[in-house]
Amino acid sequence: MAQTKTRFGYRRHPDQDRTAMSAAEHAVVVVGAGPVGLSLAIDLAQRGQSVVLLDDADRIGEGSRAICFSKRSLEFWDRLGVGQRMVDKGVVWGVGRVFHGEQQLYQFNLLPEEGHKRPAFINLQQFYAEAYLVDRVEELSAVDLRWRNKVTGLEARNDHVLLTIQTPDGPYRLGARFVIACDGAKSSLRQMVGAEFSGQAFEDQFLIADVKMTAAFPTERWFWFDPPFHPGRSALLHKQPDDIWRIDLQLSRFADPAVEKLPENVRPRIARMLGHDKFDFEWISLYKFQCCRMDNFIHGRVIFAGDAAHQVSPFGARGANSGLEDAENLAWKLDRVLRETSPESLLESYHIERSAAADENIRESTRSTDFMAPNSHQEARLRKAALSLARETEFGKRMVNAGRLSTPSIYHTPLSTADGDGDGWRGGPRPGASMPDAPIAASSDEPMFLTDAFAKGGTQFTLLAFGNGAAVKAPEGVAAIRIGGEGGFADPAGLAASRYDAEPGTAYLLRPDGYVAARFRHPTRPALDAALARAAGQN
Repeated sequence: MAQTKTRFGYRRHPDQDRTAMSAAEHAVVVVGAGPVGLSLAIDLAQRGQSVVLLDDADRIGEGSRAICFSKRSLEFWDRLGVGQRMVDKGVVWGVGRVFHGEQQLYQFNLLPEEGHKRPAFINLQQFYAEAYLVDRVEELSAVDLRWRNKVTGLEARNDHVLLTIQTPDGPYRLGARFVIACDGAKSSLRQMVGAEFSGQAFEDQFLIADVKMTAAFPTERWFWFDPPFHPGRSALLHKQPDDIWRIDLQLSRFADPAVEKLPENVRPRIARMLGHDKFDFEWISLYKFQCCRMDNFIHGRVIFAGDAAHQVSPFGARGANSGLEDAENLAWKLDRVLRETSPESLLESYHIERSAAADENIRESTRSTDFMAPNSHQEARLRKAALSLARETEFGKRMVNAGRLSTPSIYHTPLSTADGDGDGWRGGPRPGASMPDAPIAASSDEPMFLTDAFAKGGTQFTLLAFGNGAAVKAPEGVAAIRIGGEGGFADPAGLAASRYDAEPGTAYLLRPDGYVAARFRHPTRPALDAALARAAGQN
């Protein structure tokens, strides 16, 4: 991991000099400096909130771990000021291929259309993503990142949470109006609030090997069922930066992890796959997984996000990406609650929306895992039949499940005819969907993207209006983007109008996380005010 800082020293904080009876109090304490906790802290800081970020380690983790970051995650990171750095280092890809034996069954393109700022996916080792996020945190005085601060106790009070924190200098106590638990799959805070996971644990094991080599494989996702180099099992190949290749091999559920992880036992497997042994190991790991979640992501003033709240199998890149969606969903809502521009009940929508998203991810991940690793003779026969049919038929290809790749969540948002959702929409994002990107241009003809214009609006709700129609003024505190008309952005390729099914006067109210709160064919100020109040939890 060249030129990237991975170890961070412990520093004593003045909060540790206070007595237990006069513990320092903060508005927000985030526990866990992984991608989710770091991103959440940055988002809150950019909204003007001070955040204490605690991590029990003093270094960034080893190994690639999460590597596939989606277009939606990159757009979020753009708003946090780190997106371009992620893309510059990452390996861009959008094409995947699925094989049965040596024969290709089909290929897919996750972003076949032009006119998007960000690609469908990049592959980037998690340690790079974390390092870049830490660098961004260090630019923000509003984030106080404390390494080797381990939460060992939690006491819920009426209006705050009291944490006990262990450090190399001994314990101290810290009060927080809200605590956000981003402390991972083995979350200690989840245990402290007495919450459990419900779901399914899988016994099948997968071997991960990061190998360094020079290879001519394209930058695509390749997945095999029953390949000749690993008969009867599945295999996955991804390219990462620095000539590192990620290889996942399915193993028997009865395999001995200690034996399977030995380099002398892994090397022959990889050599059979590649046809040579000219590679070096960077990281070897073995994992099982589960598809499960907490019943409620909110426990009083302790709010859970990422793997601490829900877990899925790694097939489909739904773990880290869904955690980042947790962060962007929660940040703007918590900011409004802290500013008292929305009631605390707005936070309930975080659980409602993100638990539904977790259910969808668990459902898709479970289906993928069941197809890859059948649990019964009946499931195995079904898979064999589907793979056989896929060689000859299109409907057979659709039955093959090699991991449905992560897509942005769509939140259940009741449609309102008062907003204009009954007015003959032929397309465009419906309320609850994320905003599509499109190329636009400023009056100077400088090319840019709609997501750029949205990010420049800061941290607010945004009214996206299409010109040459009756204009409605954005309410106070709502940013405005106009496409077409006098003073508006140009739509040189017509893609913005097409993707938003825009007619003269069409308008969308976008939430601060880039999701559609409402859309209007003929917006009026009362209808816009009502939609804004609903989205902000004010009615």
